[in-house]
Amino acid sequence: MPDSQPRRPDDNAPDSADAATTADTPALVLGGARLADGRAVDVRLSGGRIEAVGTAGSLTARGPRIDLRGYLLLPAPAEPHAHSDTALTADSVGPDSPGPASHRTEDIQRRATEAALHQLGHGATALRTHVRVGDVQGLAPLEAVLQTRRALRGLADVLPVAVPRLLTGIAGADSLAMLRDAVKMGAAVVGGCPDLDPDPTGYTEAVLEIAAEHGCPVDLHTDAEDPARLARLAAMAAGLRPGVTLGPCAGLAHLPLDVAARAADGLAAAGITVVCLPQGGCAGAERRTTAPVRLLRSAGVRVTAGSGALRDTANPVGRGDPLEAAYLLASQAGLRAEQAYALVSTAARATLGLPDVRVEAGFPAELLAVRGERLSAALSLAYSRIVIHGGRIVARTSAVREYCDSDADAVTGLGGLPRQGRPDSGAGPRN
Repeated sequence: MPDSQPRRPDDNAPDSADAATTADTPALVLGGARLADGRAVDVRLSGGRIEAVGTAGSLTARGPRIDLRGYLLLPAPAEPHAHSDTALTADSVGPDSPGPASHRTEDIQRRATEAALHQLGHGATALRTHVRVGDVQGLAPLEAVLQTRRALRGLADVLPVAVPRLLTGIAGADSLAMLRDAVKMGAAVVGGCPDLDPDPTGYTEAVLEIAAEHGCPVDLHTDAEDPARLARLAAMAAGLRPGVTLGPCAGLAHLPLDVAARAADGLAAAGITVVCLPQGGCAGAERRTTAPVRLLRSAGVRVTAGSGALRDTANPVGRGDPLEAAYLLASQAGLRAEQAYALVSTAARATLGLPDVRVEAGFPAELLAVRGERLSAALSLAYSRIVIHGGRIVARTSAVREYCDSDADAVTGLGGLPRQGRPDSGAGPRN
């Protein structure tokens, strides 16, 4: 295998908040990792980028060396649709709850930070999170998430989306002014829920106008159940730069096939990205469906996948795990493992406006090492993970499986079943 020599890919330098600090990060060698194409390689990281890739055992370390034999090395996932301000509030409802969740800025920040770290542990080194602004809480939830972004500088990139409830009429005047203030405060994206406004078209016009004023991306939350409304939205958003994203669009799955196909064609022509949520929508619903991914992809729509609710009142068991989203796409939507993982990694990063990542020299060192030999196995049993952001290890999850003692001859007779245990336990090789 020819070694991959240092070069700069055809994208801009990393725009993460910690890019300036990576130059002082010591070189790190990841030894013996398996790539998705089956090659075993060494990967040297320096200055927040992949410095070199060579055959296993070929690269020397000027700093730490991490043994990744038994691990699959992949571009790190990104989370394109989270709700950090409401995450981890599921216990605040129900007969045994201690009461409503606190909306104080410091409490929202604590939950948002815990949620972001939870998702970082799963592998998401970048996170776009929808944050409610306006109404009684004003800009407090956004300030809390912006504080989380500052607190996690160097660990993960947090990109808030300002989401007002109303924007039209007398009731929406204050929220419209607050949305402009949110952008000035540091909201990375202008968002909203046009379905909840009495005038969805007027709502969308207001969002697009503010986004155009500030050069911000747009990320609108819609179920896309009304094909006529969706067509108007696509026509209004066509050509807007730096781009328009819609999600979760699960309503498309409930439309007649020919109607959904026409809607998909309109989204593709407008250059709109769709973020689907394979674990279900992020609003309470009796039935949890996801957007018709294969239909959208066949129409040429850019599709990515997110997690949505993370243990909030909409989904008390939401995991916030991008590998679970990929697993559900592979197991239920009929995508190959490679296609499913691309939707939570490469496609998700593109949606967030982040540079592309490949395990090649010159690309950003945003990586995820998962225990396993093949991607399909990693999506099935993705327990142990090592997360790399800006060229350094920022999270590690280790899982050890142990079995009780059994008859050695019986195990041998079954072909040597895998066993795990402590090194001194005599329980056989570790997986």
